[in-house]
Amino acid sequence: MLTPQRIGAILDDMRARHAVVHRQRYRSSKLTRYRAELVTMRLAGASYREIAYWLRRDHRLRVAPTTIRRYLIKLPELQEAIDSAELS
Repeated sequence: MLTPQRIGAILDDMRARHAVVHRQRYRSSKLTRYRAELVTMRLAGASYREIAYWLRRDHRLRVAPTTIRRYLIKLPELQEAIDSAELS
């Protein structure tokens, strides 16, 4: 017979299993290896498309320009440049 305590235990077990199966998995970006060069190129005025072309040509890494943009926006090195550009 299912008692309220037994139902609570079953639900807790189900929720715990669900949390394990659906946990966030983190992995590093393919761009991390080239972080310094990407920051330097962007600060020098290279467009995301130019950076994508450089990665494809010199490093055989095919990445969309929007992926590069999303990666670079999160970096603290470029946050200062973005903040100062907004103030100007």
